[in-house]
Amino acid sequence: MSDLKEITNALLKFRNERDWEQFHNPKDLAIAINIESSELLEEFLWKKNDEADINKVKKELADVFSYSFLLAEKYNFDIKEIVLEKIEENGKKYPISKSKGNSTKYTDL
Repeated sequence: MSDLKEITNALLKFRNERDWEQFHNPKDLAIAINIESSELLEEFLWKKNDEADINKVKKELADVFSYSFLLAEKYNFDIKEIVLEKIEENGKKYPISKSKGNSTKYTDL
């Protein structure tokens, strides 16, 4: 079993034991990802990069991942596949020759 599948199965088991699937529709999972992402950002607010509490960052990032995995499961997305597809797509938008060391958006390269 892949690590991604193992994580998804553990999340599903945790969710199902608590009868929370009823709350995990795609809309609410997407909202939860946004909220958890905001909580992650909050750990950096008004601080220098190295001042964030690394343990809180880790916990908030785990929440973002958890809801993301559950949303991917709702749509039967293969996480590895969709991430690799996105990397390939971004590679076309951001060719090394134009984007190396440059943070400009692809539409302005």
